[in-house]
Amino acid sequence: MGVSDPNPRVGCIVGRADGRVLGRGATQRAGGPHAEVVALAAARAAGHATQGATAWVTLEPCAHFGRTPPCSDALVAAGIARVVVGSADPFAAVNGSGLARLRAAGVEVDLADAAFAAAARELNIGFFSRVLRARPWVRMKIAASLDGRTALADGRSRWITGAAARADGHAWRRRASALLTGVGTVRADDPRLDVRELTTTLQPTLVVVDTHLGTPPAARLFEVAERAVWIYGARVDGARAAALAARGAELRRLPAAQGGVDLAALIGELAARGVNELHVEAGARLNGALLAADLVDELLVYVAPKLIGPGRAMAALPPLPALEAAGAWHFVDVQGIGEDLRIVARPPGRAQF
Repeated sequence: MGVSDPNPRVGCIVGRADGRVLGRGATQRAGGPHAEVVALAAARAAGHATQGATAWVTLEPCAHFGRTPPCSDALVAAGIARVVVGSADPFAAVNGSGLARLRAAGVEVDLADAAFAAAARELNIGFFSRVLRARPWVRMKIAASLDGRTALADGRSRWITGAAARADGHAWRRRASALLTGVGTVRADDPRLDVRELTTTLQPTLVVVDTHLGTPPAARLFEVAERAVWIYGARVDGARAAALAARGAELRRLPAAQGGVDLAALIGELAARGVNELHVEAGARLNGALLAADLVDELLVYVAPKLIGPGRAMAALPPLPALEAAGAWHFVDVQGIGEDLRIVARPPGRAQF
């Protein structure tokens, strides 16, 4: 999860009708082999013949030459007799041409049942979002107490949730293309904002919203090896910019809006740069601005069984004229993680694109 971007996440199993698995594969880093090729290679390495076998693939095999040759051709060359596909690929260079190429070669092609298709699409919700909406799937993670506080009034927040919830949060970080935070969080908490609680072969890019380039060059976020840091501000020149660039940051200018950078323009820019899933871990101000602009597709909220009293809010939102004006969300998933509760919520219909 999270290593194939900007390509979709694809898994493939090559097997027989009697249930024997000949090979498994998953798409590797961009430019590396796709899931079908990995699965076929695994079958060959195990000494299995693939002639007449079935391939189960979560996403339509590609039919074009990009960084790698067409996967549909690899399946045909391997003698695969049947391909079961979880979901069609919305990318214009594929979008049905992979299935057509297989059928033209005499391969039986079946679409998976509705449950498998839904799971396959959910696996690639960020890819589908970027291709079909020209914006990444934006997930906002918040850890809070029962009374909705993310920290004490003085900012202390370690730790509101337990170890299991924190490890689970790192798993969500790992699946993201990029993490987004604000300069306020960087200055107040000096976080690394990396994947630490579990192993990963690739750290997600860190995106910092920093209108006036207030990120300290000595911030701990620069200590993460082989991790890209993109800083977006209204001005990205001068001595501050030079100091941040010297630490390895890439600085990009965005138009100003409402006292900060234009967040809608930022989301569009990240989609253009191949970000499929954007994982937000920020403070109340940036959280509120993203929510108020309707730029958040999913809330990932960990609720700890604690009462804090006066403290920091989850999001700084403008006052409502009436309760009926409150934004409507629905629960997608609710489950216990250790001693805490994890809630996944979305605006109604948000995933229907």
